[in-house]
Amino acid sequence: MSALKLPRTLRLDPSDAFVFAEAAEPGEWAVTGSFLFWDRDLTSLTGKDRIAFRSGFLGVRSFAFSTLVVVSEANEAERDAAVAELAGHLQARLGAPDRTAALVAAREEIDFAASLCDLPIGTVVAMHRTETKGAISEAFRTLHQKPGGEDRLHAGARAFRFVETDEDEPEERADLIGLARSRTS
Repeated sequence: MSALKLPRTLRLDPSDAFVFAEAAEPGEWAVTGSFLFWDRDLTSLTGKDRIAFRSGFLGVRSFAFSTLVVVSEANEAERDAAVAELAGHLQARLGAPDRTAALVAAREEIDFAASLCDLPIGTVVAMHRTETKGAISEAFRTLHQKPGGEDRLHAGARAFRFVETDEDEPEERADLIGLARSRTS
């Protein structure tokens, strides 16, 4: 039997604190969080809500967003605690009709998150979420550690590199300076 693995939120730099309305703390168990967008008008999302839709994993403890997760070893007690914590949010914040329904939904979300972790421990995963004809789709990619010495200017300074994909989707841009200014206003 293989070890239980779940995604944990990962923060390589402070950008999550600028791009999301609320950023998950590093090290939280995470789920994709797509259920937060099921009943929303996705075409009207702007700013931080749009970024959360496009690329945010949901931290189970904080119910806040993270751009990246890392595949991590977990035990049954940690898995059960994540289910219980997520169920609490589903009931208190999203109006699940009772604890039993909340637990069933939370277990499904945690099980789906675990299914994404059929990768080596320590693998970093990013998500890109889209909406097409009323259906939400999620695409996942792994980020790979950059071999040493490739970048003489930043030798050893960058832990990861982004891998180009063959997808023909519009490039997503974030105005980090503008977001930082609006946050301090």
